[in-house]
Amino acid sequence: MPLSGLIPILATPFAADGALDLPSLRRLTEWQLTAGADGVAVFGMASEGFALTTEERARILAEVRRVAGSAPVVAGVGATSTATALEQALAARDGGADALMVLPPYLVKATAGQLVDFYAEIAARSGIEVMVQDAPGATGVSMPESLIVELSKLDGVTSVKVEAPPTAPKVGAVAAKVGGDFAVFGGQNALFCLEEYARGAVGTMPACEFTDLLALILRAPERGRTAQDAFARLLPLIRFGMQPGIAWAVHKEVLVRRGLIETATVRSPAQPLDPGSLAALDEVLAALPELAAG
Repeated sequence: MPLSGLIPILATPFAADGALDLPSLRRLTEWQLTAGADGVAVFGMASEGFALTTEERARILAEVRRVAGSAPVVAGVGATSTATALEQALAARDGGADALMVLPPYLVKATAGQLVDFYAEIAARSGIEVMVQDAPGATGVSMPESLIVELSKLDGVTSVKVEAPPTAPKVGAVAAKVGGDFAVFGGQNALFCLEEYARGAVGTMPACEFTDLLALILRAPERGRTAQDAFARLLPLIRFGMQPGIAWAVHKEVLVRRGLIETATVRSPAQPLDPGSLAALDEVLAALPELAAG
């Protein structure tokens, strides 16, 4: 069966000197699964994957795979060519990933035909499930609904993460045209996840600092007014964690306050929070006292 459910993108904890903090990573991964996650993902947008070396990616995946047990582990692939994407994909497969979340090449823009060939080769060569990551805000690569439907027919391409706003209409359009064995996920930090689920999404992949609260909302027997009200309480934090440049520091600052990681250290070009942003985050968190501790 393809992936489904709540699969948070793990932050990558660093010590104050910028080195990997593997004990925090273990603690963070364990908490995700007890908090209601259906799986976890590494090397996504929220993971600072852009700032990780090949050796660090291997260490991170090994640690997460060990802690996750039987839960699915999704590894992000974000490269600038088929050759470099294959290198990341094969390393992730060999490191124990269950699925790949694959960005299209984004430095030199590929044609639609080249994208079909790209995803076909990644899926065939890796031999594990491939998720198409439709994230034009980050890549500048537009993938229309018709192209995603075409990609869904490829052997081994089993899902898509739609991050092209407005996400809910695109989720609905894609879900209506693909087969039932092709999973449609929402992204964009779960900003419109309730609307995406209503339009046919079977999962969402946000940042990882509010997994417990979001899991309760998504697992409610009915996503009616009560779920909408509960989600509305989360919206200020979700919105705050979508700011370019400082999003990674926001995720980590909340995780530090919840006792899940040791420091909010980020790697350049991500930026730490300035005093004004910290004060604003204080106000957001004051309305969510349940986030005060893990």
